[in-house]
Parts: sequence; structure tokens; C-alpha cells
Amino acid sequence: MVQINHPAPEFDLEAYHGNDIVRVNLNDYRGKWVVLFFYPADFTFVCPTELGDLADKYETFQKEGAEILVASTDTVFVHKAWHDSSPTIGKIKFPMLADPTGRLSREYGVMIEEDGLALRGTFIIDPEGILKSYEVNDNSIGRSSEELIRKLQAAKFVREHGGEVCPMNWKPGAETLKPGLDLVGKI
Repeated sequence: MVQINHPAPEFDLEAYHGNDIVRVNLNDYRGKWVVLFFYPADFTFVCPTELGDLADKYETFQKEGAEILVASTDTVFVHKAWHDSSPTIGKIKFPMLADPTGRLSREYGVMIEEDGLALRGTFIIDPEGILKSYEVNDNSIGRSSEELIRKLQAAKFVREHGGEVCPMNWKPGAETLKPGLDLVGKI
């Protein structure tokens, strides 16, 4: 099972990316932040709303030094068919990982065994491959790209400013906290 501040599970999988089938290995992204975004299945309902919004905000994630990797238990061929047939999914420029055996979904603790599908899991991995944040939702609950960007920015800030922490709803430029005895009981 995954744990915060421990190495994220490694993987080497096929992905549909740039109108081609490629291999994607987590180690290929060392030195960058990674947002690993699991979704249940291609050709569904909530999934295209999430993936379309990620596609629209991809440049923002890249400016933050992050790469987006999305994953479902579909094959690369199903990813291609969805990419080619849906204008929303056609906007995607990041790799769509294929996890037809469910191995990656199991390693990240999001596999629904009886359905053969992944839960909506979102994982933020730092440039050294350490898991810094994760969220897992029921498949009927869509996620927020804006909140994901905020979490990424907070994780980056804390990494770059050791000793400071980000309070609730923190955004870049807002006040942070320096934990210490002088703050106890005063917040």
C-alpha cells in the first residue's frame, strides 16, 4: 500500500501518447513533479469532464514543473479510439497509461477487484519519486483541477521552504506558518 513520504510504486507501462504507443516508466520523470491520475474507464460519463479539464489546464501544470499521467484499466487501443472519437479527449497531450491487468491500480490501492476498474485516485509525486499527497474518491465524485493545482503548489512550496507549512486554502503568495511553541494555542 502507498504511504506518504515513501517512494511511489515504480511502473513501466504502455501508454497512448502523441498518436503513438509508447512505454512510460516513472523513473523517466525523475527531476519533475508527477500527477498520477487514475480514472475508472474510457467512454464513460464523469471521466471526460475530469480529463478534459486536465487537458485545458495542462500548460499550468507544466509551468509548475509537473507532468500529468492518467491511467485506467483500458488498453492503449481503447485509449486511442476514445482520443480519436471524442473532441474532449482529443485535447489530451499527456500520456494515457494502459493498466489492463490492474497491476498499477493495485499497487496504488485504487483497484475495485469485483469491477476490474480503478477508483478516482490522484497522487502527487515529488521530483525524487516520493509520494507527497493522495486522494481517492468514489467513482461518482469528480475531482477539481483547481484544487489539484493548489495542492501541487503547496507541496512545491513546502519542499522549497523547509520549516514552513501551508494552512487551509493556502495559495501562492498567501501567508504560511512556521511551526513552533510560540504558535501553540494562538491559531
